[in-house]
Amino acid sequence: MLYETAMKRIYSEIIQEHLHGNRQMIFIAGPRQVGKTTVARQAQGERGCYVNWDNLADRKIILKGPDAMATHCDLALLREERGLIVFDEIHKYAKWKSFLKGFFDVYGDQCRIIVTGSGRLDIYKKGGDSLSGRYFLYRMHPQSVAEILDQVLSETEIRPPSAIPTGDFDTLLQYGGFPEPYLANNKRFYNRWERLRLDLLFREELRDLTRIQEVGQVQVMAKILQYQAGRLVNYSNLANEVNVSVDTVRRWVATLESLYYCFSIRPWLRNIPKSLRKQPKIFLWDWSVIKNAGSRHENFVASHLLKAVHWWTDIGLGEYNLYYLRDKGKREVDFLVTRDDAPWFLVEVKTSGRQSLNKNLFYFQEKTEAQHAFQVAFDLEYIAQDCFSVITPVIVPASTFLSQLV
Repeated sequence: MLYETAMKRIYSEIIQEHLHGNRQMIFIAGPRQVGKTTVARQAQGERGCYVNWDNLADRKIILKGPDAMATHCDLALLREERGLIVFDEIHKYAKWKSFLKGFFDVYGDQCRIIVTGSGRLDIYKKGGDSLSGRYFLYRMHPQSVAEILDQVLSETEIRPPSAIPTGDFDTLLQYGGFPEPYLANNKRFYNRWERLRLDLLFREELRDLTRIQEVGQVQVMAKILQYQAGRLVNYSNLANEVNVSVDTVRRWVATLESLYYCFSIRPWLRNIPKSLRKQPKIFLWDWSVIKNAGSRHENFVASHLLKAVHWWTDIGLGEYNLYYLRDKGKREVDFLVTRDDAPWFLVEVKTSGRQSLNKNLFYFQEKTEAQHAFQVAFDLEYIAQDCFSVITPVIVPASTFLSQLV
């Protein structure tokens, strides 16, 4: 089967570690077609039960309640090891939290549970009691430079630098990190796959998980966001473009974020005189749809950084977040990564390594007291040098810097 032959993901490592050491349910959240079901079914192997809300027969069993599900999955049978149950897309059920709470409280010691969903499992609250303390969330991202190079679970944040073949790097940048188009490495396949992905997102996900009726207008807004990736969000302009109110645009953008179409980064405020305080920057989960090279490069790095801060947080290394820096004097640095609420490193993205160091890196490093400040350039060749061994602002190749993340 496809899930038995798919390329290995780093998420398989953390899931196996979790299954051997924790009783909590595993929630795997992320975009449609990023590989959630594949990873879950690889973990399931021959020892478990797979249930998909989109399958009518499985849906009938879920609706009958936890006891019917336990019977369906043969939990009464004596086993050498606990069975594993995978609930796929169950967040589409209005009472999914009540169902999982009831099932886990009664049968949680007899099996292990993985829940996957392309809606945000940590945000949707469509009824039922809280699941707090009953699950660990892992946010699954597309392929990245570091994951292509190595899928071994690391106990530290930063990896040693490693060289990715130029062809693999270019394929990742051109076709995105979703497994199928990356592996296909074919323009015609990519065009058809991307069209299908967006159609499913707007025609199924938007319909199933929201009450939004103006699907066509949301699609127009999503297309506009492709051309505004990396810019400050201007809700008034977006509202004028799609002919709705500002409040409606805000809700639609939030909905697209919850469906993993886009994500926003907010400004860091502390220790920055006259900091910009409200406007977020918007980026896309699939950087391949961005036409402008500079914007795609910036989104590419933003996606890698978001994946890193999510991964480091989800596996328990600390609390990590991603911001940008901008003040009212229009000084700006693209990204700031914080560790346990303290600035850690700054990142400025440039297409060319021939550009001089951005003086704002010096300014904001002094103001934030961040340990590192990087100007990441896409046209520089890989260098086998640890970027994080340097504490002053420095120009680094994108392939080197990104290989040290996740």
